[in-house]
Amino acid sequence: MMLCFERVEKQIASPSQLLSSNQVMAQVRPGLEELGFRVETGKQANEKIKVPVLFGLNNHIDKYFDADAVSADSRIAIEIEAGRAVDNYHFLKDIFQASMMARIEILVLAVRNQYRRGKDFQKVYTFLETTFISSKIQLPLKGILLVGY
Repeated sequence: MMLCFERVEKQIASPSQLLSSNQVMAQVRPGLEELGFRVETGKQANEKIKVPVLFGLNNHIDKYFDADAVSADSRIAIEIEAGRAVDNYHFLKDIFQASMMARIEILVLAVRNQYRRGKDFQKVYTFLETTFISSKIQLPLKGILLVGY
């Protein structure tokens, strides 16, 4: 999976490239699809990847969250963030939602190495490291893979 990002590193690398998360997704989409991931193709409802969170009567999905990509076995969710990752703590929302998604075991969280003058990757890395070392919060995920681009 990391090869999907490594293959397009020059096209997506921050701070030289100021791409939106959708533009980054467009670059990594072919590699993810080769691996069997279902990948969001746009912002229309029918282009999003809906991952169930809560089931009701007759196994009807009562609640779902959108993911940028999901593995064929529905065990890995991918979220790609650009400017909002740290500024709006969007990475925390991604972690919460992945924790609630049915069957998801691993979250791949891709964030810019740098955004404006901030070091987004390092900030998210430090937050995650602190969370896991302190052991005060137990997430239902087997792991979080943080990717800097």
